[in-house]
Amino acid sequence: MSRLPLIGVTACTRQIGLHSYHISGDKYLRAVTVAAKGLPLILPSLAELLDPAELLASLDGLLLTGSPSNIEPYHYSGAVSVSGTAHDPERDRTTLPLIRAAVAAGVPVLGICRGFQEMNVAFGGSLHQQVHEVGTFMDHREHSNEPVEVQYGPSHTMHIQPGGVLAGLGLPSEIEVNSIHGQGVERLAPGLRIEALAPDGLIEAVSVEAGAGFALGVQWHPEWQVTSNPHYLAIFQAFGDACRTRATQRDADASKTA
Repeated sequence: MSRLPLIGVTACTRQIGLHSYHISGDKYLRAVTVAAKGLPLILPSLAELLDPAELLASLDGLLLTGSPSNIEPYHYSGAVSVSGTAHDPERDRTTLPLIRAAVAAGVPVLGICRGFQEMNVAFGGSLHQQVHEVGTFMDHREHSNEPVEVQYGPSHTMHIQPGGVLAGLGLPSEIEVNSIHGQGVERLAPGLRIEALAPDGLIEAVSVEAGAGFALGVQWHPEWQVTSNPHYLAIFQAFGDACRTRATQRDADASKTA
């Protein structure tokens, strides 16, 4: 029986009381376990201590999670954030080089929300810091006073682009997705392919055109109640399949050198 693929899950840093913690959301870890059929491993945001190449050599996949924080705008030459914006510089320093290294090494990557934005920034793209203030886009934020089930419920139609990764998974040309983000893609990074667009034209899914392996980012949250939504499930299953393929290859390579 083949082993479960080991899937690294990015962590945010958080000060709780007097101590700093590295944490990942329960819904991401559960989705990796039940939908991707992998073994989740929380990756601490310790860029100064962890070499990306050495870390990735032990992993079969990489999941980039959402977060309450935003990428510090100097990473994409953006204007200073408005007062009160949450940032996580330790995560930025860890994930941005890790994404580039993972794609170069052919490690399967799935980016969600902040993770989707990290993929764009990692390869040279930029972000709208407040999409609802741009003028051409709708307000993509959730209503914070609503129950979480409502916040993560269907919000708008997503237009899946033909010929891409998502279309190849059998997703129809239009699906309904949740919408829980205040930032979004401004300038698409070179080498990224548009996979899906919101009704207002905002880019909400991308793939790496010349990537050596599965590399997909989505702005919405397919991890939410993933097993009850066939479109969300298809994304995680494809990611899990790619991770299993890498696990099998890594094990075969290891047996040759044993």
